Amino acid sequence: MSHILLIPFGTSGSIFPFIWLGRQLLERGHRVTMIASSIYQQTAESEGIGFVAPDTDVLPLMLAEADLWQPGEFKRVAFTYAGRATGPCVAAIERVLQEIGKADLMLAPMISFGARIAREKYRLPLITVHLYPAAMMSADDVPLVLPGFRLLRLLPLAWRKFILSLPSPYDPFAIPAVAEACAVHGVTPPTRLWKLWHHSPDGVLALFPSWFSRVEKDQPDNTLQWDFPLEDMVQQRGMAAELEQFLAAGERPVVFTAGTGQYHATKFFAIASRVVGELGCRAVFLTSKSEQVPLHLPSSIFVSAYAPFSLLLPRAAVMVHHGGIGTVAQCFAAAIPQLVVHMSLDQPDNAARIERLGVGLSIGIGRLTAGRLLPLLQRCLEDASIRENALERARLLQQRPSAAALCAWLEAAIAGEAVPQTQDPRLEDPRAENLT
Repeated sequence: MSHILLIPFGTSGSIFPFIWLGRQLLERGHRVTMIASSIYQQTAESEGIGFVAPDTDVLPLMLAEADLWQPGEFKRVAFTYAGRATGPCVAAIERVLQEIGKADLMLAPMISFGARIAREKYRLPLITVHLYPAAMMSADDVPLVLPGFRLLRLLPLAWRKFILSLPSPYDPFAIPAVAEACAVHGVTPPTRLWKLWHHSPDGVLALFPSWFSRVEKDQPDNTLQWDFPLEDMVQQRGMAAELEQFLAAGERPVVFTAGTGQYHATKFFAIASRVVGELGCRAVFLTSKSEQVPLHLPSSIFVSAYAPFSLLLPRAAVMVHHGGIGTVAQCFAAAIPQLVVHMSLDQPDNAARIERLGVGLSIGIGRLTAGRLLPLLQRCLEDASIRENALERARLLQQRPSAAALCAWLEAAIAGEAVPQTQDPRLEDPRAENLT
């Protein structure tokens, strides 16, 4: 039995895929420990996953920053807080090693810099886990993480490679804290985080299917592309009885959410309520911060702090959301049209891919008005081609590869062996063309 550390960083959309990975590894007989914000301790431990929270939890502080959701500002905020999390993350890893005695493999996103320091200090194998295409940063398929990248896509490949090879303007926000942690632990600090610590030399796991975005040829050879985990913790929390009654009482509603980590969505829900009133449709507003929702909503709008998407979305008409990858994946699985109001992080890139696949439409939060949202939502409700394309993607998701092949690949990394061959056609060539 091996001991595997899961070290995610972020909100539910970033945490739930790691919990899914932990569940698969537990079923294979491995011991699994997660190091993350204490917000998710109960959720992880209820799955049998060991849990250690860093002594300093920066996630709530990061989520309180309004600039986290502003284009042009989000990476500054994310890198600043990821840098601050580095020292406490390494300390938590060392606490696990002291209490348990060993670890055989770590799984973490690139932005969990503490995991990379632990790799260099203790020679622990580390697999970098990318949950969305924007994290791959390919010159062959430039992700739309910044507005100017639309123009970058128009340049010749050589120019794209050159520009993406330049130092990241966001590295300086994290490097001081990372360098300080490196000095404490006797690790040579990276001069460029994005360039040198983007992918672990031990392996890269891309948790999205090739029909959504293929892994391009300029990515590491030891990359495994799998599929969306589609984890929403439905086993722990079912549908609230009140929401169940609302769904059964009328036509399919439009679902609105700005994401679990969004604490600044007052404008989003105010515009949503106006559009719902003008269309005369029913709606479900999902937010853990009820103060973001307008007062005195009509009975045609139901407000809920939480609902498992795998149960809710198949009974909805359209999903209006922020474009987080976990929500995107659940919409694909439910064959529901998507209207993305993208804000920052990976959301603009995910929105562009949704439009490219013909399964929905999008608009940036900076351009959002009731007058602009209404015709987009109306088209998502009425356009038969969008619904047909959504159905086709749902069929592809039903052809999911075996999680056993993924676990075998991770076990090979523990043993230091070559990546095992698989007979699953969706895993044989992770660089295969998109299925369109």
